[in-house]
Amino acid sequence: MGMPVRIDDDLYNQARAQAQAERRTIAGQIEFWALVGRTALDNPDLPIDFVRDLLVARAEGPTLATPFAPEGKRD
Repeated sequence: MGMPVRIDDDLYNQARAQAQAERRTIAGQIEFWALVGRTALDNPDLPIDFVRDLLVARAEGPTLATPFAPEGKRD
């Protein structure tokens, strides 16, 4: 369920620009930022870039994943 909230104009404009660049809605961009922030706070030992990339990879699903092949075991 959507819920209207008030946010700073600067934050809204930043979200709009980033949303356009990443092909998300403005609300989707703010939700993504919130998810990254919450996940980063829950895992302070992980770098923020890793958290972001992990969330993006999980959203993409396994169809775009590259199978892991340990070195020395490649065909």
